[in-house]
Amino acid sequence: MTTIYGEAAAGFEAVGEAFAANFDKNGDVGASVCVYQDGRPVVDLWGGVADPGTGRPWAHDTLQLVYSATKGVTATAAHLLVQRGALDLDAPVARYWPEFAAHGKADIPVRWLLSHQAGLAALDRPVPLAEALAWHPMAAALAAQRPLWTPGTAHGYHGRTWGWLAGEVIRRVSGRTVGRFFAEEIAAPLALDFYIGLPDDRRERVSRMVYPQPDVDLGAVPLEALPEEIRPLVAAMRDPDSLTNRAFAVTDPVEIDFNSPDVQAAEIPASNGIGTAQALARMYAALIGEVDGVRLLSQDTVAAATEEQAAGMDRVMMMPTRFSAGYMLPTEATPLTSPHAFGHPGRGGSLAFADPEHGIAFGYVMNSVVEGANDVRATSLVEALRDSLG
Repeated sequence: MTTIYGEAAAGFEAVGEAFAANFDKNGDVGASVCVYQDGRPVVDLWGGVADPGTGRPWAHDTLQLVYSATKGVTATAAHLLVQRGALDLDAPVARYWPEFAAHGKADIPVRWLLSHQAGLAALDRPVPLAEALAWHPMAAALAAQRPLWTPGTAHGYHGRTWGWLAGEVIRRVSGRTVGRFFAEEIAAPLALDFYIGLPDDRRERVSRMVYPQPDVDLGAVPLEALPEEIRPLVAAMRDPDSLTNRAFAVTDPVEIDFNSPDVQAAEIPASNGIGTAQALARMYAALIGEVDGVRLLSQDTVAAATEEQAAGMDRVMMMPTRFSAGYMLPTEATPLTSPHAFGHPGRGGSLAFADPEHGIAFGYVMNSVVEGANDVRATSLVEALRDSLG
């Protein structure tokens, strides 16, 4: 049985029980979960092993790569610029990034870029990984890319490209990389232990990603034997030329080693944010209220930032998704704690969100990447939190 450290306040014991069960039953190796309510932490728990190779235990300050949960952090940076009047979501991207106008993209507004409607989920020609990590070659490739569907007519998850797209807009507007802007304007005021572009002196605290073999190889299961709702996605995954596969194959080589120091040090604002569950929960808490005297976005800014922009069948994910301008919104399959919640999950299990209706902010990070429908860890924590709220 894994020893769990930290505290869960009275009334939130169910979250602690669900967290412990994730280690005993659901495959967690090392993880932490944090919940804020009305600007104060009410759950702060951690346990397990940060590096199975060395046996290093998970500590309160263990840092974890969170894959696409990074998108919510990057979206927050963009909306801080909107609040300051420096960025207009309805302005053409090309106003801030003139090269982006190529191939008929001159009129695509920033809003469509942030809500996965720009048709730039994949590249005709992948960029060498070393060049992608250097930033500018990937930004240039995306500026030169033709849209893969008529922008604004559909949405499809820009799983990898979104970070460079949003990040280049942030860089052009602020004069700073998204990692630096986040560090100076968001992390510093709130003392957040979270990074887009890991500093060298933080590396020893980073956990090591673990990739267990799935119990079932979906690629070998007949489509008719799978649940109907996931058949289109599995079929797309089996087609190497599908948009689903191309969207995650924008670098050469396709596979990115997220345990690599070079990858962790680079800025990939869609998928390589590294930090703690506490930092994610604290950031989201500061979006919907004050945390130690700091509030990031006003109530009006949050309302505009979380308004639905795209919903329905996702051309990349091949299932229904909902997006605001940067945040993912709840669906029937992912209800969170209220219909008004907003945030972002990450590959393999991580999740962070805010729920203004209940004054809740939530962060869960882990190093065991569980793929597919069998991962119930974040869901069980959210269900326990929902029960705790009554």
